[in-house]
Amino acid sequence: QIDSISQEGVRNSHICHRCIEKDWRRGEAITGSSASSSTPAVPAMQLDLSMLEPVTRNAKQTQEACLTGISGEGIDAFPLPAVADLDSFEKEVVEYVKPSHGTTTLGFIFQGGVIVAVDSRASQGSYISSQTVKKVIEINPFLLGTMAGGAADCQFWERNLGRQCRLYELNNGKRITVRGASKLLANTMFSYRGMGLSMGTMVAGWDVAGPGLYYVDSDGQRTKGQRFSVGSGSLYAYGVLDAGYSWDMSVEDAVELGQRAIYHATARDAASGGTASVYHVTEAGWTKVRGESVGELHYKYYPDPLVRSSIAVDPLAT
Repeated sequence: QIDSISQEGVRNSHICHRCIEKDWRRGEAITGSSASSSTPAVPAMQLDLSMLEPVTRNAKQTQEACLTGISGEGIDAFPLPAVADLDSFEKEVVEYVKPSHGTTTLGFIFQGGVIVAVDSRASQGSYISSQTVKKVIEINPFLLGTMAGGAADCQFWERNLGRQCRLYELNNGKRITVRGASKLLANTMFSYRGMGLSMGTMVAGWDVAGPGLYYVDSDGQRTKGQRFSVGSGSLYAYGVLDAGYSWDMSVEDAVELGQRAIYHATARDAASGGTASVYHVTEAGWTKVRGESVGELHYKYYPDPLVRSSIAVDPLAT
């Protein structure tokens, strides 16, 4: 009996499918039964836009603020600049409104750990906006990050890196390595590549493998090295750093080298200045060892003023 019922159901299903296919070919509505054809149609869903502010336009907007040939009922438009070549104009005008960034930061590894030295001046083009910017981000007691580029970008993303490092420590029960922290930051920067970020930072610290120093920029580039200097004054800092660097130097000499390199960079780069801060990273963590004004350091490195003779020598008298 069960088999006969199932066979009857199969035959009915075939009949229904044939009927539906036939109705579809005839262009009729596919309902599956004749009773459903009398069912009233469901009204189309409409969005309630009453919560939005109404768009109001006055006659002046409609006539003057729209491009020629476009009615005021559409989107608002703006007049284009009266130039012959719009593409060339846009490329040139970007350079006038593009913000300028300036700083000097450096870091190097030696036998006693890692030295990180920075200045503290923030500039907006030719305007000095601050002399007291803290350009070292303390990620955790064993990791430091430096700031070069956009101040907001560096501060936000390096503090975000500190949060990620803390979550890693809570999830895994151990500190993240310098290599891992720099990789997290590089991955984040790579995901935002081409979106206007401006950042060139160094990640320095100490982990189970020893001292580590990495350079990471806003394009996602990540480079491991022994000596780095980043910023508009980096060329001047590199000159002092390369001349005085030695792997087996003492801690005192390393700290002095970092401070002297920052001073000479600030003396020659208008976008660098303020305070020369020096950090020392060891197996026990980082420590800020110096923070002196570059104005005071000038008298340390040049104690005697240059005295020039004001008497002109007559070449005919000799």
